[in-house]
Amino acid sequence: MSGLRVVPTWRHGQERLYVCLTDGRNIAWYDREAGRVNLLGEEHLDDVLEALRPFLTGPVTVGPPPVPTPAELARLTLHPDDDLAPNRPGEALLIAIDRDPGPSHRLRPDPRRRALAAEQSVGDALDRLDGAGWHALHSVPLPGGDRIHHLLIGPGGIFCVHALPARKQKVVVADPMVTLGRRDPQPLLRRLRADADRASYALTAEVRPILALTEPADVTVLAPPREARVLRDRDLPDLARLGGVLKPADVEALHAMARDRNTWGRV
Repeated sequence: MSGLRVVPTWRHGQERLYVCLTDGRNIAWYDREAGRVNLLGEEHLDDVLEALRPFLTGPVTVGPPPVPTPAELARLTLHPDDDLAPNRPGEALLIAIDRDPGPSHRLRPDPRRRALAAEQSVGDALDRLDGAGWHALHSVPLPGGDRIHHLLIGPGGIFCVHALPARKQKVVVADPMVTLGRRDPQPLLRRLRADADRASYALTAEVRPILALTEPADVTVLAPPREARVLRDRDLPDLARLGGVLKPADVEALHAMARDRNTWGRV
C-alpha cells in the first residue's frame, strides 16, 4: 500500500495524528500523549507504522482502538476536506490575501489585514479555552459567501463570535447599531444575531451571539443588547467559567456536527 497521508489534529489540547487512505478514510491514529497507535485493521499495520515513523517520539503500543464514542465515530467517518477543525483563525482572510495581496503602494494599510489581526487575536484567545473543555472552530463557511468568524462550543453553551478590530478607538453600542470611532453606525448586532440563528438551525441547538472588540480605547453600551454580549478581547478567557448548559458528551457531539462542512450547506 502507498499514498497514505498523515493529518495532524488537536483534541482537548493534545495532538493526534490520523493516517488516511487516498480516498480520505482514516485507518489509524497516533496518540502521542498515550504513546499508542490505534489501528482500525491489522492488515494495515506495517504501512501505518511506516507512514508514522517520522512522527514517533518513543516506544508505542499498537492495537485496536477503545470503543469509540459517537463523536469519535463521526470524526472517523469525516473526509479531511470536509473537516473545519484544522481552520486557522482568519482562515478565509488568509486565503483571500494570499490570492490577492493588493497593490504594494497602498497609502493606507489594507483593511483586510486589520480584520485578520482581530480574528487571529480573538481566535487565539478562544483556542486557549480548549483545556477547560471547550472547542473553537474558525471561519465557518455559510451559503452565499458569508461566514461565522468563530464558533465556540463548551460547558457554557454555544457561541457565535464576531471579531471587530477596534484598536485605540471608541466604540458605542446602541442595539442594533455599533459605532466605531468616527465611522457611520453599522447594524452589526443584527447581522450577528442572524448568523447565530443560522448556526442554531444547523446544529438544532441554541447559539448565542458575542461581539468581540479587539483593543478598544473605550466601550459604551447604551443598553444591554438583546440576546447578545459585547466583550473586549481581554474578557474572553472569562467564558471558561461558564457551565451548566452542556454535558461533556453533548459538547463532543455538537463539535463533531459543527466541524463537518456539510452541516452548514443548507442554512
